[in-house]
Amino acid sequence: MNIQRKELLVTSFALFSLFFGAGNLLLPPLLGYNAGDDWFWVAIGFMITAVVIPIIGILAHARLQGTLYDFGKKVSPTFSLIYCVLIYIISVAIPSPRTAAATHEIAIHPAFGTSPLLTSAIYFALVLVFVLNRSKILNLIGKFLTPFIVLMLLAVIGIGLFSSEFTTGISQFEAPLVSGILEGYQTFDAIGAVVVGAVIIVSLNFKNMEVEQYSSKRTLIRKSGFIAGFGLFIIYAGLIAVGAYYSSEISINAELSNDMQRANLLRDISIKSLGEFGNTVLSILISLACFTTAVGIIAGASDYFKGLFNNSQTVFVVTAIFGCILGVVVGQLNFNSIIMVAIPVLLFIYPITIVLILLNVLPEKFSTSLIFRAVVLVTFVFSIPDVIGFLNPSEGLAELTSYIPFAKHSLGWVVPAFLTFFITFLVKPKKKSVE
Repeated sequence: MNIQRKELLVTSFALFSLFFGAGNLLLPPLLGYNAGDDWFWVAIGFMITAVVIPIIGILAHARLQGTLYDFGKKVSPTFSLIYCVLIYIISVAIPSPRTAAATHEIAIHPAFGTSPLLTSAIYFALVLVFVLNRSKILNLIGKFLTPFIVLMLLAVIGIGLFSSEFTTGISQFEAPLVSGILEGYQTFDAIGAVVVGAVIIVSLNFKNMEVEQYSSKRTLIRKSGFIAGFGLFIIYAGLIAVGAYYSSEISINAELSNDMQRANLLRDISIKSLGEFGNTVLSILISLACFTTAVGIIAGASDYFKGLFNNSQTVFVVTAIFGCILGVVVGQLNFNSIIMVAIPVLLFIYPITIVLILLNVLPEKFSTSLIFRAVVLVTFVFSIPDVIGFLNPSEGLAELTSYIPFAKHSLGWVVPAFLTFFITFLVKPKKKSVE
């Protein structure tokens, strides 16, 4: 079956929009601002965890064409079940409410002065409406919301770069590449890949998409992933560059919380790019970008728990309602508070998610059950010091981890995981040939 151009564009735009949320818009400008003349290296690091790994995750979905459960089932059914439940609880409890917090702080409160409770309540009521009409998610987001988001982003970036003086400050990062990698964690895009990728798979199963064959779906998802990834790359690089080149023109109050620094910087860039109209543009942009991501997260979680209970539509509705209620409660926290809660969680779950994504796109001979189990176990073990070091740093732990490559950058799991992969592949039992 030939893939129609319309289906490809709609799916690509929907995928981009489901990825692009609060952190994706707020994090890059301040990252570039602080990176100064090292903004290019910071951008490269950011792309690794915020673009490359997530798009590989979409390619894995294109190959598996199942649910999130399929990502970890080679480790063990029990592990995969626990992993899935953790991922969806984390997604519903942190990045989803974070979109409401960002919308309130940047778009709603400055204009109307309303309470975060009112904003979150209206916000997640609308999210629930969209999720309960999930068969229309791809078309609604892909045809209407995303093109508008992309056009506004390109306007801010293009005009901003064109009108800047192209001078940067001095970098505040000792290791720009690593700083970019770790900041990319905060976008939740690797987790988003395994969550919203499942939303795309389920949505494509509806008859109105007219995509039935495995090979056709795989081609459609892969092409859409590359197009969405290219769009994310352009937007992220542009936002980081704009933040770097405006560092000599815009001053941010270092005493403010990080979330307010991010919000004020992005607002100042929008005003310098589009005049006072930039405030309105930014408010609309934040609201739409956050909203589409929240819809994808809640829909993905609802789909998963629906599948656990014999495709019960009642479970789907109950999960969606629970996710939205939790969003209202947590969404009243400020953006920076949610990020601080997220860091130790990400240091634990992100490495496991990354290795599962990478292993699932490899050929079968490189991704046996033995390799899955060994690599995931080692990744888990070597991620523990990163989490403990963030929650309770001590000299003893620092001395112990000093022997682990990249441990001081919270990437101590990387080398052990790769070594385990190669060693396990080399020493795995050979299958006896059948004559």
